[in-house]
Amino acid sequence: MSELSELEKLLQNNRDWADRIKQEDPGFFKRLSQQQSPRYLWIGCSDSRVPANQILGLDPGEVFVHRNIANVMSHGDLNALSVIQFAVDILKVEHILLVGHYGCGGVHAAMTGLRVGLADNWLRHVADVTMKHADLLGQVDTESLRHARLCELNVIEQVFNVCQTTVVQDAWARGQPLAVHGWVYSLFDGRVRELGMDVAAQDELQPAYQRALASVPPKGKRDE
Repeated sequence: MSELSELEKLLQNNRDWADRIKQEDPGFFKRLSQQQSPRYLWIGCSDSRVPANQILGLDPGEVFVHRNIANVMSHGDLNALSVIQFAVDILKVEHILLVGHYGCGGVHAAMTGLRVGLADNWLRHVADVTMKHADLLGQVDTESLRHARLCELNVIEQVFNVCQTTVVQDAWARGQPLAVHGWVYSLFDGRVRELGMDVAAQDELQPAYQRALASVPPKGKRDE
């Protein structure tokens, strides 16, 4: 199949989808074009197997999305910070969902030291999480479970980072309703696991962080 025919197939898929939506809900695109008012900001991995809207069962316009390799929230990442600022200050989202996934290739590369190229510099953030929790990870018997535990720990640490941003801190200071949540998605059954990292105010951050870390099972299996 030529490149042109592959792209034509995508365009035909788009036409079929648009026609189907208009048949099911004639006013859908008119409503969508007038405004977006999502209640949720999804910060997730760029992995093509982890589509935010489908996982949450939401339509276009219902979730604001930012994705990068290994769902990292770096305080030097102006892209992510700008997305958070727009979502919180302009769109007034009520929930920020930091969503990792089991089987994450970026997390595995950071854990094993596998070189992947330029992205190694980005994945250094996950490698730092690995070093920070080396004692806990060292108690895990197998590499596959260690990988799963690191996916969870990375989410917990990135939620902590989101909560430390000036955007979130300022929102809480002015009393704006906003909660940040840490989840992990399983590619094996399509289900989301909560990690107990749910923060809706500054004074909840440290207790939630400690509870979430305490819930990470070093030897047992969390049903990932």
